[in-house]
Amino acid sequence: MRRRLHARLGGLVAAGLVVLALGAGCALPAGVDGNLTDDWTPIAAPTGFTPAAATCHAAAYAPVGPRSTYEQVDCTQQHRSETVFVGRYPDAATPPPAASAAASQAYRTCDLNTASFVGGAWRNARLWIGVTQPSAAAWTGGARWFRCDLVEVTSVEDGGGAVQRTGSLKGALAQPFSPLLLTCYAVKVDATGAIDTMPPAACTAKHNAEFVGVWNAGNLPYPKTDAQWAKFHAGCRSLIAKYAGVPNDADQQYRTGVVSLPGGADVWALGDHAVRCYLWVDGATLTASVKGKGNAGLPILYK
Repeated sequence: MRRRLHARLGGLVAAGLVVLALGAGCALPAGVDGNLTDDWTPIAAPTGFTPAAATCHAAAYAPVGPRSTYEQVDCTQQHRSETVFVGRYPDAATPPPAASAAASQAYRTCDLNTASFVGGAWRNARLWIGVTQPSAAAWTGGARWFRCDLVEVTSVEDGGGAVQRTGSLKGALAQPFSPLLLTCYAVKVDATGAIDTMPPAACTAKHNAEFVGVWNAGNLPYPKTDAQWAKFHAGCRSLIAKYAGVPNDADQQYRTGVVSLPGGADVWALGDHAVRCYLWVDGATLTASVKGKGNAGLPILYK
């Protein structure tokens, strides 16, 4: 070991002497300044991953999107979600927590951009939106994006899951009579008389409920008590009266039932106070839409 080390050191010293000797007796070629580092191209600053808008994904929606799970596919192939917009959060030390001002603003941005993307009010259809944000590690690395993901669901009334679809949802509600639109239902009740399920039905077939629109609950709290629900039902009854062309008076609650369907408490905390409203005629059967037909549209109840 000692001999090898000494021999290597000796070689380095000898090589150094040769370089010095050459440097002392020879001139550098033209265009060479002797500096080995000043002509190197600087290394660019590292950049983080940012997802793309107008893309589809094979993976199911997730609130956090690490780069390792990003699975972009062509929208003509089967997919579970579609990114309609990509925005940017304000700078902060950590990703925005649920119900924070930044999270609420991101959701509002996704709400508006989704309506523009699909060409109509997305809450009038079997659609759901969610906001995906970077992982904590990506945030530390400088990522500030948020992704607006759109999902077609099997049902908004019965808590249906995501549809594995083909084709983009862009402009899906701009076409008349889109199959995604909420229309009529054959409500089924349980032994206590409470609603069990709301399977969709053609409005020309036998049914007992119909979607009438979306009511905004404003600053009301998320309903938990009967008194709070009563305010939601009153708001939806005002839409029923306008939709069907019937009186919005104190007797309406005895003439038609109502189904009031807000989003979950999670999106309510983000500022989404929209409530889907349905006319329900328990104990009666309809075979046509009641829209704009007044008392004639509900012959069993209005005599």
